[in-house]
Amino acid sequence: MSLLSIIFGALLVLVGLAGYIHGTSTGHGSVTALIPAFIGIPLALLGVVAGIKDGWRKHLMHVAVVIALLGFIATAGRLISKLGELSMSPAVLSQTATAAICLVFIILSIRSFAAARRDRI
Repeated sequence: MSLLSIIFGALLVLVGLAGYIHGTSTGHGSVTALIPAFIGIPLALLGVVAGIKDGWRKHLMHVAVVIALLGFIATAGRLISKLGELSMSPAVLSQTATAAICLVFIILSIRSFAAARRDRI
């Protein structure tokens, strides 16, 4: 589970960096393009620490899921609020990718938590 957190965190960082680099190359650079990276960095760090501190792993992975949930709600909510006027702009693509990455991480995490609970019983 901690490896998944690192992988999905890295994916979010890549989405944020790609958006920022694209924005600066077109003259429309903004720090808001790095929002996926601001979600991904804590996810990856929590995964790294969970891999090192085995006793904290359960708690750290729950925190990672909460961060991903907040990231999903924020980006999906933004997309839904602009549903009528969406275009295939880099910002929309970045928000869609961020929401999708967060959602997949949440689903995989819930499945992992359920499997761990089943194995414990």
